Amino acid sequence: MSAVATPKVRGRGWLLAACLVWVGVLLLVPLVGIVITALQPGIHVVTQTLSAPDVIHAVELTAVITAVSVVVTALFGVVVAWVLVRQRFWGRSLMNAAVDLPFALSPVAVGLAALVLFGPGGWLAPFFEARGIQIIFALPSMVLVTVFICVPFTIREVVPVLEEIGLDEEDASRTLGASVWQTFFRVTLPNIRWALTYGVALTTARAVGEIGAVLIVSGLLQGKTETATLFIFRAYEERQIPAAYMVALLLAAVSVTLLVVIEFLRHRQERERSRT
Repeated sequence: MSAVATPKVRGRGWLLAACLVWVGVLLLVPLVGIVITALQPGIHVVTQTLSAPDVIHAVELTAVITAVSVVVTALFGVVVAWVLVRQRFWGRSLMNAAVDLPFALSPVAVGLAALVLFGPGGWLAPFFEARGIQIIFALPSMVLVTVFICVPFTIREVVPVLEEIGLDEEDASRTLGASVWQTFFRVTLPNIRWALTYGVALTTARAVGEIGAVLIVSGLLQGKTETATLFIFRAYEERQIPAAYMVALLLAAVSVTLLVVIEFLRHRQERERSRT
């Protein structure tokens, strides 16, 4: 029995070691490299970089774009997920496939599409210009392309949970006289809250790190349309290496911390459920 079990245990051990090495080399080593490079000139580079006006503006602009993108994709993501799971209609498969379109398209292509629609001579440019609304090279276009890129994350987290919980609890709630909104807030939302939370976390991480589409539509106006990722791009081009790596480290820390906290809370919730 032990002779049979030993190769299996060894195989599992080698597989685990290979996974740890793969994760370490591709994910952890680059982060360690960023930390070392950012702090190489000294600890003073932290306060010096993070107190610079351009960095403060870039971080604030990134926060605004991320907040708007998270709110929009969370609200519409839940609605779209509910429609895909609970409704049957012609074109449902096409709509389901369209949700994944941002995964397939290059962010640069998304930015170019925005230019075609809203840029100088674009299809919709005369409408907005006549009303004094600037879309391209301004905040609206940056929010628009970020929202487009972040669309799938909430939907793809919520859909499997809605499929798993089924209709029993929702039907029971409506049978007892609850309205559609009461059923949603008291039954559906509590059941999908962790999927929604994780989708929001993924959306936040993606929005914070977006550069391709934003680079195209922002115009790279320093101090005006420069996000944190665009600051990193410019700082690296201008050989401000410590500043570039410090802001990159800040963005990485925000994304990693957010995901770790969400994972911790979700696992704690699962442990509490198993006890009850």
